[in-house]
Amino acid sequence: MKRPRKWFSDEGLTKKAYLNAVASALDRGAWLLVSFILNPLLVAGLGSYGYGVWQVLGRLIGYVGPAGGRSAQALKWTVANQQASTDYEDKRRQVGSAVAVWALFLPLLVSLGTVLAWFAPVWLDAPPNFSQTVRFAAAILVVNIIALSITGVPRSVLDGENLGYKRMGLSALLVAVGGGLTALALYLNAGLVGVAAATLVTTALTGVLFLRVARKHVPWFGIAKPVGGAVRSFLGLSGWFLLWGLVMRLMRASDVVILGIFDSPELVTVYALTRYIPETLTMFIAIVVLGITPGLGGIIGSGKLKKAASVRKEIMSMTWLLLTGMGATILLWNQSFVRLWVGSEYYAGSMDNLLIIVMVGQFVVIRNDANIIDLTLDLRRKVLLGLLSVALSISIAVVLVQQFDMGVTGLCVGFMVGRLILTFSYPWLVGRVLGVSLSSQLKSVLRPAALTLVLFMPVLSLRDFAIANTWSSLVLGIGATFVFTFLLAFYAGLPGAQRDRMLKRFRQVALSRR
Repeated sequence: MKRPRKWFSDEGLTKKAYLNAVASALDRGAWLLVSFILNPLLVAGLGSYGYGVWQVLGRLIGYVGPAGGRSAQALKWTVANQQASTDYEDKRRQVGSAVAVWALFLPLLVSLGTVLAWFAPVWLDAPPNFSQTVRFAAAILVVNIIALSITGVPRSVLDGENLGYKRMGLSALLVAVGGGLTALALYLNAGLVGVAAATLVTTALTGVLFLRVARKHVPWFGIAKPVGGAVRSFLGLSGWFLLWGLVMRLMRASDVVILGIFDSPELVTVYALTRYIPETLTMFIAIVVLGITPGLGGIIGSGKLKKAASVRKEIMSMTWLLLTGMGATILLWNQSFVRLWVGSEYYAGSMDNLLIIVMVGQFVVIRNDANIIDLTLDLRRKVLLGLLSVALSISIAVVLVQQFDMGVTGLCVGFMVGRLILTFSYPWLVGRVLGVSLSSQLKSVLRPAALTLVLFMPVLSLRDFAIANTWSSLVLGIGATFVFTFLLAFYAGLPGAQRDRMLKRFRQVALSRR
């Protein structure tokens, strides 16, 4: 048993980043498997219209989440920035400040959630006999948002201390439990209300789990009464995280809401099912990045900016490799996947598939730098630019969907154009902190970007020939395509020095038992 214990011991940032990634991979893998099974059941149990309404409700009610103050998010990055500190009483006061800020924002959260839940059937133009069902389901989701805003505190402490991997396997098990509760609600024909209730119960169980794990593995974990202006200071930081939470919610959820309100819930169903695999791409890359980011916070906090810039470059290189390999694979095989999974009528089309992949990829790159900016605890410029970008994205998308009837195409184009502001401004902001000029960053992406373009074009032309009629042939095709495109991107798209650094990092993980 010596080797396994050594393998899971705490040894430096590389090992912790690896373990955090493994833990997140288990969670995401469980989510992927559960949602893969549940989505066809949801479509069958709720119908095309009901499934679309469920997707819109989840995003719409999610808009009130930032009104909870985002104190857990502020706590996570504060703890990450102060990992080296041994002032445990001060850290407990930070937890106390987070809880106090949550309590201060609770009335606002309840008020806004009540308004959204009440008017949800009106905005969705729900039939009279379905309005109360939509309203009750929305109300349960509001309670779920309230629970999420407080149960996130122990998880934020774990993540901030770079110990997120300590819940390894347990949270993945809860994902499966939540899926089972949802399937039970569908079996009992409980409809939207039952599915929403299953979500709430899963949130409560997850909160209890993280509380137990934090108490066990974080020696200083607890709550202390804040002193002086600590709450006021934390409230100021939480305010910026609140606004950023709103920006992220609008970025990630407005697509479904726009289609649901300005087009139809049925189109939402088609879009959501076509986007399922590209959305999974986002989650997979987040596993890699979020596993590394808390450790990067310790580097930035200690003033080692040159090392931080090198780590960021590795993050961006790995992100690009995954986006290119997985993007080309999804471009080629997503149609066969959707057809085998839920039926060909739920596939949005090849051009919309390409636009969704590009839109998702753009968001992934933006979020990488957004997370790095969080580590500096200086969010003002980032948030203001984010608000401007979101306003522009939504405005263009609404016009293209409503006035020009462009559907999914208009939605994707609107969001990509609006996000161009962040595509260039966030690297500039990060570069100011790490001492890397924007021009040098732009030069470094020319070669990878050109290779992605060269690779995507022939893949797109082959889409009509890549047809899988069985799950086994689809899995083989996906595996072969990803391996080929990933290796091609690695050797043709990255400079030799960067390849060597990444190979060295891989070896560090593989040989870390020493």
